Amino acid sequence: MVHDVQCYLQSLMDKRLFEDLSERIGEALRDSPAQDLEKNLRALLATWFDRMDLVLREDFEVQRRLLERAQAKLSELEARVRDLENQ
Repeated sequence: MVHDVQCYLQSLMDKRLFEDLSERIGEALRDSPAQDLEKNLRALLATWFDRMDLVLREDFEVQRRLLERAQAKLSELEARVRDLENQ
């Protein structure tokens, strides 16, 4: 029974130690300059992308879909013009 109590207390202490360590790591990351570094890096990359005339993948995909629709509409209109000219 004494062994069971010791094991229980040891696991409880280990759990508390882990929770305390986890909390301290979380606080350190929240208060660290890592978030500022990430924000600054994103701003730097955005500026660099603008200078290099690069676009985000999302924007590219939107433009690609618009172009596909425009090309399909142009093909339809060309076919209608041909049909009207043949009449």
